[in-house]
Amino acid sequence: MNDLWVTTAFGFDGYKITRQLGVVRGITVRSRSMLGNLAGSIQTIFGGNISIYTELCEHARSEAFDLMKEHARAMGANAIIGMRYDANDVMEGVTEVLAYGTAVVIENA
Repeated sequence: MNDLWVTTAFGFDGYKITRQLGVVRGITVRSRSMLGNLAGSIQTIFGGNISIYTELCEHARSEAFDLMKEHARAMGANAIIGMRYDANDVMEGVTEVLAYGTAVVIENA
């Protein structure tokens, strides 16, 4: 396999798990700038998708996901099973995003 495989399931059809390496995680903490918060506030007046916050959330999840994959590669994994996201407010306007799963080694069945 060339790249790390990631799934929310607990296995991959046609592959067997030969080793479980343990929990891996990627964590990032993000906030929007004051200018970004102002733009988001203006967008809420008109309703609908608040794109400035959507972009922030997408970036935070992507960064946490990439950090999780780096952690798995460092452990010698070629796949992650049971992948999940979690998010918590650290303080007002500051959010932690966590991506986590189980690092495994898989091979063709």
